[in-house]
Amino acid sequence: QVQLVESGGGLVEPGGSLRLSCAASGISFSIYDMAWYRQAPGNERELVARITGVYRTKYGDSVKGRFTISRDNGKKTVYLQMNSLKPEDTAVYYCNGAFRYSKYWGQGTQVTVSS
Repeated sequence: QVQLVESGGGLVEPGGSLRLSCAASGISFSIYDMAWYRQAPGNERELVARITGVYRTKYGDSVKGRFTISRDNGKKTVYLQMNSLKPEDTAVYYCNGAFRYSKYWGQGTQVTVSS
């Protein structure tokens, strides 16, 4: 049974930081491309950041220079360090794991940036 479990969301003031974690089980984690997506009310789900099994990274334009994705294959966990948060970063953040035709999603964690 595959599970992706996100944690670390919450309420933060503009300019603040949060670190999201996604713990995976039931998959050969090291070979999976792992990613974070987000979806705000009324918007489509969008890619935030992706890290491949060989640690190649890609970021959405709106988060470049502020967010950093990383992974720990020993802990089967992917992280998203979010700095300089803005109100427009408010969304539900979803963890995603993909390998060939297999794709899995976590349940999501809410991030709210507000003063």
